[in-house]
Amino acid sequence: MAETPPTPPQFPHAPGAMSAKVRAFDWASHPLGPMAGWPDTLRVVLELMLASHFPKCLVWGERQTTFHNDAYRPLLGDKPDALGRPFPEVWHETWHLVGDMAQRALAGQASFWQDAPFTVQRYGYPEPTFFTFGFSPVRDVHGAVGGYVVTIIETTQSNHAQQQLRAEASSLEQQVVQRTADRDRLWSLSDALMMVARLADGVIVSVNPGWTVALGWSEAETVGRHVRAFVLDEDAAELDAEGTLLRAGAPRRQVRMRLLGRDGQLRTVAWSVVSGDGFLHAIGRDETEELSRALELTEAQERLRQGQKMEAIGQLTGGIAHDFNNMLQGIVLPLQLMQRRLQQGRVQEVGSYIDTALASARRAASLTQRLLAFSRRQPLDVRAVDVAAVLAGLQTMLRSSCGENIALSVQADEDLWLVCTDLHQLENAVLNLAINARDAMPAGGRLHLQASNAARLGEHGAGSGSSGLAAGDYVRLSVSDSGTGMAGDVIERAFDPFFTTKPIGLGTGLGLSMIYGYMRQTSGAVEIDSQPGVGTTVHLYLPRCAEELQPAAPAVLHAQTHERRHDAVLVVEDDATVRATVVELLQELGFQIMQAADGHEAMALLSGALQFDLLVTDVGLPGPNGRQVADLARERLPAIQVLLMTGYAERAASSDSLVGDGMELLVKPFDAGTFMRKVQQMMGCEGQPPT
Repeated sequence: MAETPPTPPQFPHAPGAMSAKVRAFDWASHPLGPMAGWPDTLRVVLELMLASHFPKCLVWGERQTTFHNDAYRPLLGDKPDALGRPFPEVWHETWHLVGDMAQRALAGQASFWQDAPFTVQRYGYPEPTFFTFGFSPVRDVHGAVGGYVVTIIETTQSNHAQQQLRAEASSLEQQVVQRTADRDRLWSLSDALMMVARLADGVIVSVNPGWTVALGWSEAETVGRHVRAFVLDEDAAELDAEGTLLRAGAPRRQVRMRLLGRDGQLRTVAWSVVSGDGFLHAIGRDETEELSRALELTEAQERLRQGQKMEAIGQLTGGIAHDFNNMLQGIVLPLQLMQRRLQQGRVQEVGSYIDTALASARRAASLTQRLLAFSRRQPLDVRAVDVAAVLAGLQTMLRSSCGENIALSVQADEDLWLVCTDLHQLENAVLNLAINARDAMPAGGRLHLQASNAARLGEHGAGSGSSGLAAGDYVRLSVSDSGTGMAGDVIERAFDPFFTTKPIGLGTGLGLSMIYGYMRQTSGAVEIDSQPGVGTTVHLYLPRCAEELQPAAPAVLHAQTHERRHDAVLVVEDDATVRATVVELLQELGFQIMQAADGHEAMALLSGALQFDLLVTDVGLPGPNGRQVADLARERLPAIQVLLMTGYAERAASSDSLVGDGMELLVKPFDAGTFMRKVQQMMGCEGQPPT
């Protein structure tokens, strides 16, 4: 017999840990026998299997001895070493599932199983797994089956991932179904109006029942028609503009439209519209009833305010009449006494009566100015004012007004800014506040006036309170007393016209209201800080001024007349008495005078060949008003100076453009000295001595 060729050294030759184990295994004591007696088919297939990177095992012989490669080892987990063991023993827990495939492989039939579920014991506990594997028979050179090769890939993780994806997909599908149902319920049950229209042409493709409930139009009557068919004609232009913006790419628009209901009634609907996928999706809220209630509430509030004003006027008319009667009495009696003394030849006594009548007239003018200042109809002479100088000049009057039982102190910052305000209104406001403080301290107390710079107020609400103070630099003028103080409800009404806590005849209720109107008119603000029993502080916020101080005009009115001038003056005044006195004062200054009683007459004179150097006109004229006359004068005579006079010109005086370039303003009533100084200043003859 021929000898069996010796096994080549280092068989098997494939690299790896399993090759080494195969070489080191005691095959002599194994039923398979020494390697030298192994058939060539086993050796060849074993080399191929050990060299493969796919998980493989080779099962050989009747005992189904197990060989496997390195890639197969992780599939075994913590199982005992499978090398040399019977394959059915290695996978005893799954043999009832794969044993048939093994028998078919030994019978020469290959088989394949994808993602097969198994429960295996490899880490000490039953573990659900998935494998994809195939059994392939191994034949020798004669075609006899000596064993089989198992190629296997574990798909446990991929199957778990697929199961998770399927679960998530199922959950997502359920969510889509649920959300669709929710959307359908919202579409069907919502009180809001919902509409879908084509983006390209605005034709409605769907509306919800809320549309029908609000407007009365059924879905069949709506779908297929343009949105414009339901919109009020006056709102159609806005509808087209919004559609253009949405077609241009605007993602969302908020718009309020008036829609015509089926019953002919108009409904106001606030729409939120978005565009997407070629459609407009709109959700609307019917605001008709809400707007109607708001309008009714506004009207009711206005009626209430008017009623409160009328009630306050009715309650305090007696006090105002009392004050005016006293003032008129102070004018009538001195005039009658003047007339009597002149008849008696006692001329030297007339001067005192004149002073008394003028004082009463000024008191009446002050009361009128308070009314106009509150109504913001009083034209103001706003210019640079030194608050520190004003306080210094008022100290004597304040001390005499307050009395000996009130300690007065005045303090002003050394670097106090100039402010833009009306000097006389500021003085009047300080005196009013001081008198109010005095009346709040019947048993005496402390009155403190302090002026300080307040930078950047109003930017973050600092110092603005509820007064609506605009951001900027201000001078804060505070008037503080240690008096009875005010409760919250009194503070709320303190600025109301005619509101006063004083008895009838002792106050008109116009002091604080005048201050409020004056401060608002000069872009300032006023606030009250008070507590009952503690005292009150009133803060005036005066806007900072960048202009320089103007020198004050001399207060002396000379009794002598001036030399005759060549300047021509046109006086326009509808009140004959006022016109006559103004003409007389101008004649004393030496001017040549022409007169007109209304705007038409003045324009006729200005349209002729006459030349004028100065126009003195009332603002509130019949026909063309004084500002219109002034505009014509400046157009025809560019060098002419214009002096406007006004007492109460509602439309003109409340206009920011009342006084133009080359124009000055005098507020009635004014005294003769003020008028004459203003004219001299404008005509450049200030300081010229009278003849």
